[in-house]
Amino acid sequence: MGHKSRGINSAKKLMKRRAVSKWKDKWFVRKTLDLKSKSDPLEGSSQAKALVLEKIQVEAKQPNSGMRKAVRVQLIKNGRQISAFLPGDGATKLVDEHDEVLVECIGGSMGKAKGDLPGIRWQVIQVNDQSLDALRKGKLEKARK
Repeated sequence: MGHKSRGINSAKKLMKRRAVSKWKDKWFVRKTLDLKSKSDPLEGSSQAKALVLEKIQVEAKQPNSGMRKAVRVQLIKNGRQISAFLPGDGATKLVDEHDEVLVECIGGSMGKAKGDLPGIRWQVIQVNDQSLDALRKGKLEKARK
């Protein structure tokens, strides 16, 4: 294509050009076809409750090394399984199998994984309706179920 139309009756052509060009934009396509909610296990919500299936350790991506603590959880609302990161030192001691946790998006760029965590897009923020942060800092004792 050459230059864009600039004449006195060029509005229709410019509008058509814009309509075609929009579909080359990844974010426009995602929004228009509602692709996020179709693939998102949380179904568009910011947080969701889940049950802990197992505790896992994920190897950090290069150039870092270390085992990042995470959990495999099953979402209560639709039964889908995801991996969620346990943020902070000693958080893994506060979470047991069959606990109910609240997970939220980890805030990586463009909705992807964050930092050196391969493929983990969510993090745990509550355990059995208690804040994981408060439990870690010793402000709360873990409730007996």
